[in-house]
Amino acid sequence: MDKVLMSHGGGGSMMQSFISEIFIEKFNNEYLSQMEDAALLPGKTVFTTDSFVVKPLFFPGGDIGRLSVCGTVNDISMRGAKPLFLSASFIIEEGFPVDDIKRIVNSMEDTANEAGVQIVTGDTKVVEKNSADGIFINTAGIGILPDGASVSIKNGKPGDVVIVSGTIGDHGMAVMGAREGIDFDPPLLSDVSPLNKMVEKLMALRDAVKILRDPTRGGVAEVLYEIAGMSNVGIKIYEDKLPVKENVKSACSMLGIDYLHLANEGKLVCVVDKDFAYKALEIMKDDKYGKDAAIIGEIDDSGLVTIETIYGTNRIVDRPIGELLPRIC
Repeated sequence: MDKVLMSHGGGGSMMQSFISEIFIEKFNNEYLSQMEDAALLPGKTVFTTDSFVVKPLFFPGGDIGRLSVCGTVNDISMRGAKPLFLSASFIIEEGFPVDDIKRIVNSMEDTANEAGVQIVTGDTKVVEKNSADGIFINTAGIGILPDGASVSIKNGKPGDVVIVSGTIGDHGMAVMGAREGIDFDPPLLSDVSPLNKMVEKLMALRDAVKILRDPTRGGVAEVLYEIAGMSNVGIKIYEDKLPVKENVKSACSMLGIDYLHLANEGKLVCVVDKDFAYKALEIMKDDKYGKDAAIIGEIDDSGLVTIETIYGTNRIVDRPIGELLPRIC
């Protein structure tokens, strides 16, 4: 590899190899090696960071401001932690409209208030015209792990149940539609949402909640592969149990896209002890962002990620190599 490609940032297998070979090898330590959405530090402190370069900046159902807050809040929540404080840093291109900055900042304020977090520090840089494609945002976040929580991507065991908190692929297809001029009937909105309050309710089940993961770049398929690899297990899902909107299915069929590869920004994948699966599902469905939650499969000892199709056949789920659409988040 001589040069960086767009697929190296797309969330699939190329990105995972790139991170391992370039960054993990040099920065490796006991916290980074956890390889979670957020690092668990001493004192039950959870810390994460993320950068947002979505195109377009404003898309059906959200914008880069709401996305930047939700993305960081959700990464903290995927450790079972309660997010508290965020930073926000802006790289702004010379000539960018001030009214658009105000609109983005207002969206961040509204989303932070919804999530119950505070933006407490930040930074602003301005670069020459044509250097930043408008605006890039970096956020970092700190949260606290509650007593009894032991969420980790390494916790999966055969017999555990896999749940997704709602319809798959809404964000990826909404952004694709906005970028490519595709009209959906009914209109399709991004699912970008803060999930911390749903997770807080789930954590009442304590260590019955094994794994939480938000299927952003690379979609549900990439998350399933990460869980299988880090927990050294297999996963079987069922096509007829996957919650997918009909217009997303139709668009994927027309474009030759697997909706399991589409990015989501307001959904989570939960692996839970089978004895608590229906209680976890009930908790999700009682939350406004989880009304379409569904049990989609279970963990086994096959070492494979497979799907039982609507025809009753089984096949291996394709692992994404890179993001279907660059600059999705």
